[in-house]
Amino acid sequence: MARNILILGASYGSLLGTKLLMAGHNVSLVCRRNTADLINREGTEVRIKLRDEKEHRSIFSRDLPGKLDAVTPADVDVSRYDMVGLAMQEPQYTNHTVRVLMIKIAAAKLPCLSIMNMPPLPYLKRIPALAGMDLEEAYTNAQVWERFEPGLVTLCSPDPQAFRPPEEKANVLHVGLPTNFKASAFADDKHNKVLRELEADIDAVTLDGQDVPVKLKVFDSLFVPLAKWSMLLTGNYRCITPTEPQSIRDAVHSDLARSQAIYDHVDGIARKLGADPADQVPFAKYAKAAESLLKPSSAARAVAAGAPFIERVDLLVKLISHQLGRPSAEIDRTVETVDQKLNEKIVQGGSGAE
Repeated sequence: MARNILILGASYGSLLGTKLLMAGHNVSLVCRRNTADLINREGTEVRIKLRDEKEHRSIFSRDLPGKLDAVTPADVDVSRYDMVGLAMQEPQYTNHTVRVLMIKIAAAKLPCLSIMNMPPLPYLKRIPALAGMDLEEAYTNAQVWERFEPGLVTLCSPDPQAFRPPEEKANVLHVGLPTNFKASAFADDKHNKVLRELEADIDAVTLDGQDVPVKLKVFDSLFVPLAKWSMLLTGNYRCITPTEPQSIRDAVHSDLARSQAIYDHVDGIARKLGADPADQVPFAKYAKAAESLLKPSSAARAVAAGAPFIERVDLLVKLISHQLGRPSAEIDRTVETVDQKLNEKIVQGGSGAE
């Protein structure tokens, strides 16, 4: 049975969208008018490398069994959809038309699967140790999330690395690291039934008889997506330096002992919240993957391009660590550097690059 999935965000969202389209489900991508017109005219192209192949393959939405359309936030009819994917950068949810759409989604009680780096506040409220913490400061506008029932929102660790090639149109996405989306279950079995159905359908897809990377994996544990925090604090946010941005590889490998200390500390915070060590990714595995990440993180690129706001998982982890009584001087230093660079942009009149 084909499900109808609404995905907010046409860039990173097109990766999950393509996997769903390959599995025969229908997808609507929410984006700006110019991008929506482009996608409705030409479809999307996602470039991905299959196992043991040297070259990326281009997967075009027009060739897939599911139906794709793109729509602006103001034109969404929420009654059409079985589930929502949240794939925008967290600051983008403060846009007025997106906020209005979020109010409609919350009122319709649609289950929401986030593939953002920044976990939605309602998901964090499902974790007992975080439910009473003061974490709003880490969000561009925490009010966006006020109307959502926590049990209807879950997080999917956005481990696959992908980017829009700057020389290409806005409907092209290049997958650099084709790992899996790892989702925590919803509170309601009815919504988990849909989620596990999508998991199985994506898993069954082949291309020319070959398995296609980037699966959706569903876990009962709420803590599996928190494994991404160690990666973000060790690599992504340390790409932001007082001067020019550095690659994730350089952020991790220029001082491997320091990187491991940060990684282990953040893992320890997740375990303090309730994560099982089995939920986490060993540092050695992450460090190996980081060797191939030769570009600065999306956060570092956004800051360098003049964005006055970015997703602040660094600040979120700092707030949690201090309220748990487990602060880290290294994390505090990272937050200070990011604050400094963002303040520079605001003083200069940051352009708010996407």
